[in-house]
Amino acid sequence: MHAVTATDPGPSPSALLARVAHGDENAFRALYRLLGPSAYGLALRVTRDEHLAQDVLQEAFADVWAQAGRFDPAASSARAWVVMLTHRRAVDRVRREQSDRDRAARWATTSREREHDGVAEVVALRAEHRAVRAALDGLTPLQREALELAFLGGLTHTEVAAALDIPLGTAKTRIRDALRSLRAALEEAV
Repeated sequence: MHAVTATDPGPSPSALLARVAHGDENAFRALYRLLGPSAYGLALRVTRDEHLAQDVLQEAFADVWAQAGRFDPAASSARAWVVMLTHRRAVDRVRREQSDRDRAARWATTSREREHDGVAEVVALRAEHRAVRAALDGLTPLQREALELAFLGGLTHTEVAAALDIPLGTAKTRIRDALRSLRAALEEAV
């Protein structure tokens, strides 16, 4: 194990990630000590809840452990990569929590309503889902990948560009074109 002295900052995050990719638990612990506090700070800023931020941090570092072999030091710094994983997890968690709250609120509202035609509602929802799936299937793989990173992954255009290793303008164009294609396909379906 590498001894750290006052004048020796120790292995770089990139070097630690390379060791983590080979299953080095000591490198993982060192990486966590090095990047965990800033990752937790980001998770806390996004979730605004200490418990959720702790969960996000745990999930993000589980991703780091599982995906360390995917890290490409030519594409981004180790710190940026860990921040991206943490941000993605935090946004997912916030969206999931909001969805759960919305679902509970809808249930509370609809549970007091009078009888309605649930079958017709289910049929309409299934038709909408089929239309959305068909519209998504009409996208190119490049458009779909950029769109999923932006909207499902919660990444900014800059983060999408970094994740896909493409220029920012190309990432914006792919996302814009994907949204236009979806809009046109869904308008035709209506």
